[in-house]
Amino acid sequence: MMIRPYGQTARDARGEMPRDYFELDRRRTNVRVEVVAGTTTFLTMAYIIFTHPNILEPTGMDKTALIAVTCIISALATIATGLFGKAPIAMAPGLGLNSIFTVLVVSGKMDWQTALGVVFLSGVFFLVLTLVGLRQRIVEAIPGSLIAAIGVGIGLFITFIGLTDLGIVVADPFTMVSAGPITAKVLIGLAGLLTMVFLESRNVRGSLLIGIAVSTLLAAATGQVALPERVISLDVNIRPIAFKLNILGALKWGFMGSIFTLMFVDMFDSIGTLVACCHKADMLDERGKIRGLDRLLGVDAVATMIGALLGTSTTTSFAESASGIEQGGRSGLTAVVTGVLFLVALLFIPVVAMVPKYATAPALIMVGLFMMREVKRIDFGDLAEAFPSFILIVMIALSYSISTGLAFGFVSFVVINLVSGRARQVRPAMWVIAVLSVTFLSLEQLPGLIEWFVVTP
Repeated sequence: MMIRPYGQTARDARGEMPRDYFELDRRRTNVRVEVVAGTTTFLTMAYIIFTHPNILEPTGMDKTALIAVTCIISALATIATGLFGKAPIAMAPGLGLNSIFTVLVVSGKMDWQTALGVVFLSGVFFLVLTLVGLRQRIVEAIPGSLIAAIGVGIGLFITFIGLTDLGIVVADPFTMVSAGPITAKVLIGLAGLLTMVFLESRNVRGSLLIGIAVSTLLAAATGQVALPERVISLDVNIRPIAFKLNILGALKWGFMGSIFTLMFVDMFDSIGTLVACCHKADMLDERGKIRGLDRLLGVDAVATMIGALLGTSTTTSFAESASGIEQGGRSGLTAVVTGVLFLVALLFIPVVAMVPKYATAPALIMVGLFMMREVKRIDFGDLAEAFPSFILIVMIALSYSISTGLAFGFVSFVVINLVSGRARQVRPAMWVIAVLSVTFLSLEQLPGLIEWFVVTP
């Protein structure tokens, strides 16, 4: 039986429960801020609702069902993160991971049902690593300079995505990338960016969300985006892909490499995102460790398994969570709001689709700017600290992969400390991280190495 303070009604007690559960007062936030932050996070990552199904469609999976499952698993995983992890972190099917899934199928190595079984098994191994505490030890062993570098690297990574979405940076066959032409869409996006900068300079809450709205309204007013023919869509059917996974078919020795590749990519991606975002959200205890990290890692693993059951590739933490954190999101309520909006998107997919990528791109650019502040925590006067941090930052951005950047950074940190006679300063867990990083990088390059050995006399 719950005992209420004298004079407090049952309604008052219920009203206090959300604040107490999410610890809004302790985290120096409130419901309004959390709602704005959650909405901002949703808008910056809503592209996944349409991008993810497009990537998986070549496998032969039903696209309409993929759209619905993307919304459902993103909602379930993100709400679970908010309720159990109490963190402003959003989860959804990961980009890069879904490309690996598609390659496994279109290359003829396996059908999509077996590929879902591979995803499920990678989640099982991921959960085992979490339960034995290995993943948490890995995170806690990462030195402060590399933690700062992870934040900066992800910031550059997000900025690059924002610049390409906006159209300022485009592909070039000679220089790889170059400046794009100034089009009407670019100008509309820049208008949103200037709005965000102006509001941020005035410390206005919700500046990123307002900037996205400004760009979207300008796009609609100038005919760059069409108004939806209908507002509500009831085409929700996941039966063509749900519970079709083939776990027994995935239990073959030849598929072990695929299972561990997905596991390693997910592990490094999630670790990088969680470390950067949780530090940004001030989720540290008195010892400097991330509060509730074990629960967040557990949710990540279980979400991958549930996602495979529903019919989608690996689910992971999203770096775009930083956009909501920059808007003041500090508690699990931010994640709950984001998750609920994914459920709402099931009904309002035509409206969500109206928001163009060049309208949300400025928010990613701003988040990259904010995350660059972490660079001051790196001691560039100490080469053993500066070089691994530099490599990590550069490789995340230029390889277009958080996991690859982390692997290069971790290996270089151990190697430099070893050759400089500072091996004792490397924690035992960092040696394990280095071995895992080398294994991950080897798995990615294994096909090319085999081909080289075969064709070389």
